Amino acid sequence: MKFTHINPYEITKLKRETVDGKRYYLTPEGKKYPSVTTVSSIFAKEGIIKWRKRVGEEQATKITTQASTRGTAVHKICEDYINNDDNYLDKQMPGNIQSFNDIKPIIDSSINNVVMQECPLYSDYLEVAGTVDCIAEWNGKLSIIDFKTSRKPKKKEWIDNYFMQTAAYAVMFEERTKQPVEQLVILITVDGEDPQIFIEKRDQWIWKFVDARSEYRRRHES
Repeated sequence: MKFTHINPYEITKLKRETVDGKRYYLTPEGKKYPSVTTVSSIFAKEGIIKWRKRVGEEQATKITTQASTRGTAVHKICEDYINNDDNYLDKQMPGNIQSFNDIKPIIDSSINNVVMQECPLYSDYLEVAGTVDCIAEWNGKLSIIDFKTSRKPKKKEWIDNYFMQTAAYAVMFEERTKQPVEQLVILITVDGEDPQIFIEKRDQWIWKFVDARSEYRRRHES
C-alpha cells in the first residue's frame, strides 16, 4: 500500500540534550523544556522502583533494555512503511518483523493522509517538548497515533501515561499549526496475541498531563 502524505506545515527542528537521565529540548527562542515522556512518567516512577526491587536490578535492566530496543526497531519499521519506503524490512530481526506484520493490516486499513512522522513539537503553554510518532487520519479523522510494543496485553488503567503523552502532542501540534487534533490512538503489537487499539479524546487526558507538569515543576524546577 502507498500512503498519501500531506504536510503544509513548516516545523522547526529542535536540539535535544540529556541531563541526569532526563531529556530536554531547546526551542528556537532559547527555552529549555523537558520531554513529554520525562514529565508523563513522573507518577509511574514509584511503581517502577517497586518492580525493579521485586525482579532484581539485573533482570529489570535486561527486560527494559530488550523492550526499548524492540520498541525502537518496530517503530522504525512502521515509520519507514508509512513513508512508502520499499526497504522498510531491511536488516530487521525476525521477531520485530513479526510484531510489525501483526499490526500491518490495521495500519493499511486505518491510516492515511499522513501529516507528519517523528516530528519535534513544543508548547510554550505547557512548557514541554517532544517528538510525535505520527499525525495522520485514522479512519478519516485526524489523530495523534502512537505505536507501542508489549509482551502482554495492556489494561487501559495501566497506560495513563500513553494517553497523557498523546494529549500533550495534540496541544503542541495545535499551538504550532493552529490545527486542532481531538483524537488519540494507541496501537499496540502484543507477543502472540491480537493487537490492541485504544482510542481516546484529547480533552479527557490533557488535564492529567497538566497535573503531571505541575508536579514535575514542583520537584525539579522550584
